[in-house]
Formats: sequence, C-alpha cells, structure tokens
Amino acid sequence: MCRSIKTLRPPVLPEEATEEEIRAAALQYVRKVSGFRAPAAHNREVFDRAVEAIAAATAELLDGLEVRGGAQPQRAAG
Repeated sequence: MCRSIKTLRPPVLPEEATEEEIRAAALQYVRKVSGFRAPAAHNREVFDRAVEAIAAATAELLDGLEVRGGAQPQRAAG
C-alpha cells in the first residue's frame, strides 16, 4: 500500500480525521492505483470522481468504526 497514506482512526490520530486528511488519503490511493500523479485532461473527470468516491467511502468507514477502550468522536455531517 502507499506509504504516504496514514492511519486516520483514533487512537492513532488524537482527534477525528478532517475532510482534508480524508481527501488527501483518497488522492494518494487513486494516484497509486492509477499510476498517475496528475491525470491527463482526458482522464481528469474519472480521476476526480474516483477521489471523491474513495473519500466518501473512507468517511463512512471511519464513522462506522468502533474503537475499543474509548468512544470515537462522531464526524459532523457535511
């Protein structure tokens, strides 16, 4: 897996992950899988859609995780 993607759940992060951190992780994932740091113009739309879909899935995952030994803060809808 891409080494620049960091763990985004407590207790690794002291607070909940921000939307910016989630999107950055999604971008790194799409870059790794696609092999493109920045897509060509004809691939930009599908690249951006993939980043948004993965960011949304990541936020959903983090919201649903139960961390033993402590309550996880709930992410604000938005």
